[in-house]
Amino acid sequence: MRIEMEVRSESVQLRCDKLPGQVIPKTRLQVWFIRICSSIVIWTCLVQIVTVGELWHPHLLSGLLNHSDGSSKVFKEKKAVQLLPPLPPARNYTSNGFLKVSCNGGLNQMRAAICDMVTVARMLNLTLVVPELDKTSFWADPSDFEDIFDVRHFIDSLRDEIRIIKRLPKRFTRKYGYQPLEMPPVSWSSEKYYMEQILPLFGKHKVIHFNRTDTRLANNMIPLDLQKLRCRVNFQALRFTPQIEALGQKLVHILKDRGPFIALHLRYEMDMLAFSGCTHGCTEQEAEELKQLRYAFPWWREKDIVSEERRMQGLCPLTPEETDLVLRALDFDKDIQIYIASGEIYGSERRLAALRASFPRIVKKEKLLDPDDLRQFQNHSSQMAALDFIVSVASSVFIPTYDGNMAKLVEGHRRYLGFRKTVQLDRRKLVELIDLHHNGSLSWDQFSFSLRSTHEKRMGQPAFRKVDIDKPKEEDYFYANPYECFCDRPSCDDLLVAGNRTEVLQ
Repeated sequence: MRIEMEVRSESVQLRCDKLPGQVIPKTRLQVWFIRICSSIVIWTCLVQIVTVGELWHPHLLSGLLNHSDGSSKVFKEKKAVQLLPPLPPARNYTSNGFLKVSCNGGLNQMRAAICDMVTVARMLNLTLVVPELDKTSFWADPSDFEDIFDVRHFIDSLRDEIRIIKRLPKRFTRKYGYQPLEMPPVSWSSEKYYMEQILPLFGKHKVIHFNRTDTRLANNMIPLDLQKLRCRVNFQALRFTPQIEALGQKLVHILKDRGPFIALHLRYEMDMLAFSGCTHGCTEQEAEELKQLRYAFPWWREKDIVSEERRMQGLCPLTPEETDLVLRALDFDKDIQIYIASGEIYGSERRLAALRASFPRIVKKEKLLDPDDLRQFQNHSSQMAALDFIVSVASSVFIPTYDGNMAKLVEGHRRYLGFRKTVQLDRRKLVELIDLHHNGSLSWDQFSFSLRSTHEKRMGQPAFRKVDIDKPKEEDYFYANPYECFCDRPSCDDLLVAGNRTEVLQ
């Protein structure tokens, strides 16, 4: 009885301790627990808002989150969003399989191949995997596609034509035991070849890997819509990364501020001379070094080459000394800037001496830019070549001393941008004239007149491609003159009107 009364008394005391409207104080642990939970909820909500905002208007949200920079920045961000072109609607089609490609060669050879492979994927209704770039060539450049080209722009800008993915689905990778069919398509092939011989293979192999891609699509006899797609990829979808574009434009602005300039693609580099077997002007030791290099690369098939025979056939790049004669004969002003758009010249300054004596304003990107600007691109030959490509397209005059892939693609870009002056050297005729001048058979005036007459109609004027279906190697290259993209009508009859004429810069 006494125990029961004590319990009741304690109960009454507890109830009396809590007066009406009074809140019992929380412990410090409870307070911190509530604060932590509240913070987690708030940050979770903020992350979700930012994520949704990025999907809706990415630039707008970044401007709002950085409001401390001032309202003017927000306004600029809003304006930038409004100026962004809308993405084309995605093309709805049933994919017949996945096309994986490994490009071979240097930057411009790979660039043309990428355009062709996009066109093949569109032709066959395939899904294209972002192309792999060559890492085993002479230059051993480790760059991936996204190191050179704006991969997001590439994918988005072509979404109304084909689906492009960054990598194969896991179930189609070697890690999961899948072996794609590996093959090189036949060179210079028509739409018929791809439709009749390649497309059926996707019924059995969902993934085909083209392990060589150079010149695998014909120059001519391709439907107009596919030809225009090749151009669209080349001129619009394949955009260099912002870092490369910015530095390339910086070079262009430096050069233009100093006056007109020639971009000279002096293809007198070690790999070119070794590959072609051209040793005119080299010492015996240099000729032997080039021969050894040629034998060191098994995929360079020709080994025993007679240099002078090659030269007389017009198959050698001009030497720096021959280039000096050509530029003087074309009557370029000695004070014009000459930008050397190439890698290290074989023989270095010793071989450039005659050219520099005639044209002292010879410049290279290494001299125009701060070393820090180029540091990220060094040991990446394709990225360095991209800088030269940008400068060459923007130059007052472009002169390649060899008709390789860069020469052809720059020529095509300059035609596309309004038939800018491009001197297409007839090397076979040139070496004949040069030798006649050297042995005294032609005076300087005769030599100069003959050279100018030879090249009067080789300045990048509008022209149709030379077509020879039976000899595709002898046809004019599509990317050097993609005239289907210059006109709106299939016949392009207005291409050769009198007003379309290019003159040499004096």
